[in-house]
Amino acid sequence: MEKVILTGDRPTGRLHIGHYVGSLRRRVELQDSGEFDKIFIMIADAQALTDNASNPEKIRQNVLEVALDYLAAGIDPEKSNIFIQSAVPELTELSFYYMNLVTVQRLQRNPTVKTELEMRNFEGGTPTGFFCYPISQAADITLFKATTVPVGEDQKPMLELTNEIVRRFNHTYGEVLIEPQILLPDNEACMRLPGTDGKAKMSKSLGNCIYLADSAKELKKKVNSMFTDPQHLTIESPGHTEGNTVFTYLDAFCKEEDFARFLPDYANLDEMKAHYRRGGLGDGTCKKFLLNVLNDRLEPIRERRAQWEKRIPDVLDILKKGTAEARERGAQTLQEVRHAMRIDYFEDPDFLKEQIASRS
Repeated sequence: MEKVILTGDRPTGRLHIGHYVGSLRRRVELQDSGEFDKIFIMIADAQALTDNASNPEKIRQNVLEVALDYLAAGIDPEKSNIFIQSAVPELTELSFYYMNLVTVQRLQRNPTVKTELEMRNFEGGTPTGFFCYPISQAADITLFKATTVPVGEDQKPMLELTNEIVRRFNHTYGEVLIEPQILLPDNEACMRLPGTDGKAKMSKSLGNCIYLADSAKELKKKVNSMFTDPQHLTIESPGHTEGNTVFTYLDAFCKEEDFARFLPDYANLDEMKAHYRRGGLGDGTCKKFLLNVLNDRLEPIRERRAQWEKRIPDVLDILKKGTAEARERGAQTLQEVRHAMRIDYFEDPDFLKEQIASRS
């Protein structure tokens, strides 16, 4: 069986470092590992419209921004297929069939949907498209027969529903679809990186993001304003590293070799944390170290993005090519789905024979 990855992002804005440590960094590693036969990376513009239907221009303007972030982060179009969701109509058709396999009650129990609904607080009721987006995600994954889906921890309920749909479809119609495996970040801090305010996960809508495209100046401003420990009033005061955003980011980003380069007073992060807890280490020193670490990680990304921004026609060609391959792959799966569901009337030569024989 082929090993296939499906992953993606909604183009509601530029990608931030939460995306990077949550899945994007891992995508690059998996892409370069050579272990997978196909990698599909989706710009989920149709899904983004489920809660931005009145502002399509926002989605339109961010499709290329997300593509640029992918390329800047190291996604290689020779190894991975980047495609636009709305340009693959097979996804919509498959979603429609899956709606018959999932109850409204099951969707209402989805904890990710509950959380998202609370965050958005739709006035006038929840759009049906948004309510059903777990079904759309299942179609995204299964159309390409993905075996692996690298996502953050908050997407686990989505994968569980996808596998429920796969099992019900295969039980009802025959073995066509494949159950995907979730691939979570191997670093706990990366599973749900908080925003710079420390109050919630990093989110474009909450304005607490550090973007991959942020300049060094913008990054410095955000790191310096970052939430730490409100009880750490003086350098001498004992401090808490748990729930301290600076240390959460260090857990996600720093390496042991960073200390020799940027903070040689400590051999590793454990030593630094121990000093902060007993007192004598100031927030300013911690933030300066974090800033150096983040700049070290983000500067190559900034440089690659600047180069790709000079080649926008090439970026669009990459999206066209990736979308064409996605459609080709999707058409094969959808043909199998229609055949299993007995609705491939014109492709099945036995259909005409059956109809004639039933009337003989």
